[in-house]
Amino acid sequence: MERIIEEIREDLSRRIAVAADRLTDRTLAEDPAYAALLGRAELRERIHHALRQAVEGLLRSSRGLPVELADARAVGALRAEQGLPLTSLLRTYRRGGRLLWQSLTEAVTAHDRAALPRLLPGATALWDVLDQMTDAVTESYRRAEAARGDRDREHRAALLDVLLDGGVGPSAAAAAAAAAAAAAGEVSAAEAAAALLGLPERGRFTVVVLAADASGAPVVPVVPAGTGAPAGGTGAASAPRVLWRIRADGEIGLVELGHHPLESVRELLAPLGVRAGVGPVVAAPADVARAHRLAALALRTSPESEGPRTALLDERLPAALVAAEAELAGRLRQVVLGPVLALPAQDRRTLLTTLGTWLACQGSTTDAAQRLYCHRNTVSNRLRRLEQLTGRSLSDPRQVVELALAHAAVLQRVEAEPATRPAVPDPRASRTPGGTARRSPRRRA
Repeated sequence: MERIIEEIREDLSRRIAVAADRLTDRTLAEDPAYAALLGRAELRERIHHALRQAVEGLLRSSRGLPVELADARAVGALRAEQGLPLTSLLRTYRRGGRLLWQSLTEAVTAHDRAALPRLLPGATALWDVLDQMTDAVTESYRRAEAARGDRDREHRAALLDVLLDGGVGPSAAAAAAAAAAAAAGEVSAAEAAAALLGLPERGRFTVVVLAADASGAPVVPVVPAGTGAPAGGTGAASAPRVLWRIRADGEIGLVELGHHPLESVRELLAPLGVRAGVGPVVAAPADVARAHRLAALALRTSPESEGPRTALLDERLPAALVAAEAELAGRLRQVVLGPVLALPAQDRRTLLTTLGTWLACQGSTTDAAQRLYCHRNTVSNRLRRLEQLTGRSLSDPRQVVELALAHAAVLQRVEAEPATRPAVPDPRASRTPGGTARRSPRRRA
């Protein structure tokens, strides 16, 4: 094989140059990805070089030497960084292999037709060389593509942090990058980050904060941060776009609501079966950090004892006020419900559960009794005792507000002290608003 190639080397070189021209023109005409990426001169040079490398590989193989693959690996990594589809790259290599074999046979025929049979064993060797080259290109491409994907995800996650944190904390580096972009375009860091994430300058946004999973496993589908995906992974085009950010301390979603109402977030999160807090609607990227803080506050108003639910801040403002002021919440618990909290554990739990259920039933003793599976008079007696202990009347709206806020403060304190909480209740038991679980004596539909 080496002797044949040496005999036709000059003619083969001319034919390879012609083949490079043909393949370049065909590639630019039929593959828009290449046409958008490279000019004719550069593409032709790369194709010509690859064809000559294949011939050199065939010669090395015939001498028992390994094929040089460094150039093929470099091309694979470069095209991955440039974003050229791997299918385009491999298609050009395959076409180049066919043209090279055609050039070889034509050169041998022109030199000595009788030598053609001596060329045939070289077909297997040539295709082995081409397979090694395409394998090297593919491996290098995929490795570079994975590394680029990791960098892109980290970059987009950092940009999302700029919006969620307001450019402080762990996203400081990304904030600096966004600030540089902001300086060039005379926009804020948040606006620059939003633009890089494909978000509009004005719109309707909110933030979702999910309760941490005990196992530490992500609750939302693992998608690149900054990519739009409906919660639950349904891919429904009509759902609001969510940019998920998974952090060590929990999961956060920036929701681009568009024309959807805020309440649609409940449907969006329902398949996940988790507790979540939802902030208010904001109109600009610069306000996303505020929505994030308030979403975290909304989550704190939803005790774990209530089970999976989505807490909208605007529906839980009184409890949010309590959660926002830990010192005042402690004082509220002590001043309003101190005598109740001083009772033995069973009595304390009974009265607090009854109060929570009565509040959830909008002050209906009858409904509270049904939910607690006891007689109406029992509920009345418990509430009367509560009034006596606290010195507050359930017929006075202002004092009912105090009791409701103090009750919320108690629930939030229990939630913040996991060591004091009872064991996880039986999931078959019905939950009461007071935070306890009672087995239902009736089958539920």
